[in-house]
Amino acid sequence: MPGFSLGRYEAIRMLLADQGQDWHEDPLLHDLCEEGEFKTLSQFPKFTDGAFTLYQSNAILRYLGRKHGLYGKDDQECALLDMANDGVEELWLKYLDLIYHHFISFVDYNLLDLLLIHQTLAPGCLDTFPLLSAYVARLSSRPNLQAFLASPQHTGLPINGNGKQ
Repeated sequence: MPGFSLGRYEAIRMLLADQGQDWHEDPLLHDLCEEGEFKTLSQFPKFTDGAFTLYQSNAILRYLGRKHGLYGKDDQECALLDMANDGVEELWLKYLDLIYHHFISFVDYNLLDLLLIHQTLAPGCLDTFPLLSAYVARLSSRPNLQAFLASPQHTGLPINGNGKQ
């Protein structure tokens, strides 16, 4: 029965579950991460299949893809799947920047503007969307942005010339 521990393993868990495979997880104590072969978190997850051990989530996914017939029928199809997976990895990197580096892009301001307009034109429209509501609240509470949104430079201006403010 395969086993793995820590790191980005949710995709591995989904693949194994979908293929009807049993597995076990061996959580490692944080203290072990600072010793020996586990010095860096880039080594995780660790995957074992019998006496065979792999590290790195994408190496594990490719191994399982080959093992379960999910990697393509020829070299060209495998290369296309590798290319698609590399695209997914680029999205992961953007996600990690957003989550861990608190990166705010120009897109956030554009989306916030649109959502604030919606809230003005249809009060309560985000009430059934807690994540969007929290997003608006989180961005709107940034000190400089909060001051601007409350200032005469922003308040009282018509929205798209429709008379609504």
